[in-house]
Amino acid sequence: MTEAARAAAADPGADKAPGSVPLTLDGVPHGQPVLDRLIALLDLERIEENIFRGVSPADSSVRVFGGQVAGQALVAAGRTVPEERKVHSLHAYFIRPGDPRIPIVYEVDRIRDGRSFTTRRVVGVQRGKAIFSLSASFQLVEAGMEHAEPMPDVPDPESLPTYGERIAQLGPDAVKLGRDRQRPIDLRYVSDPPWITRESGPHEARNQVWMRADGKLPDEDLLQVCVLAYASDMTLLDSVLARHGVYWGTDKVLGASLDHAMWFHRPFRADEWVLYDCESPSASNARGLATGRFFTRDGQLVATVVQEGLLRVLP
Repeated sequence: MTEAARAAAADPGADKAPGSVPLTLDGVPHGQPVLDRLIALLDLERIEENIFRGVSPADSSVRVFGGQVAGQALVAAGRTVPEERKVHSLHAYFIRPGDPRIPIVYEVDRIRDGRSFTTRRVVGVQRGKAIFSLSASFQLVEAGMEHAEPMPDVPDPESLPTYGERIAQLGPDAVKLGRDRQRPIDLRYVSDPPWITRESGPHEARNQVWMRADGKLPDEDLLQVCVLAYASDMTLLDSVLARHGVYWGTDKVLGASLDHAMWFHRPFRADEWVLYDCESPSASNARGLATGRFFTRDGQLVATVVQEGLLRVLP
């Protein structure tokens, strides 16, 4: 990572200059300057052949966002793989909460380099202890059988309220949901989000969101995938919460990602609209399971996600 990139990622003061970060009418930071900070976060510093270092935004919450560490770990793995081999799957575990005040060191183990597939294992470390582990598989592009489920019938993203417009409905409580937090991903909920539907009780265990990087990304396949991995952790567990009529920040519910798996089926751009169709088949023993499917605007199924999260409802 360059010094300029590291400073942009870690120094919140750079965003406090007048006009440096555009705001929506409802005060949500967004746009290319915010997306550039995410790009900088994913531009890891290489400190050894198989060792990389990443930082967190200084305005992070008390722990590192799971999508950030997943995206950074996938960058580390991809930097040790030939460019012609594309990631097709990842399987990750969130082991300990990450501390956003200190860097994360990513150690890459080159498990196998085969004729068609490459396997990497990455461990994220802070203070000498593993906080995250990821296994990723990369493959040369091959011709083969093709089929896919169709995309659900949903409204176009331009016809839907922005995240800022949605969260403004909460009034002063919007701050509890991080209204002032920078958002590099443009989110458009297809139906009312769970922080609104909770007022009328439990609903269907489903959540649909249009999303895209809020700006222009460089033409790099690995970066497109890593940005989608980052975004995939943002709303997936909403499908679990909707089923029980609760939400983070507005109810006494504590949660954290436990594990995360993704399969990448077809090429896509993360700065173009994709539909994230999420459902929850089960919740038990203070854990909720959620599945998600990413569709491009023209209906192509490009990725599938499965995550289990810790969900504790406090008395």
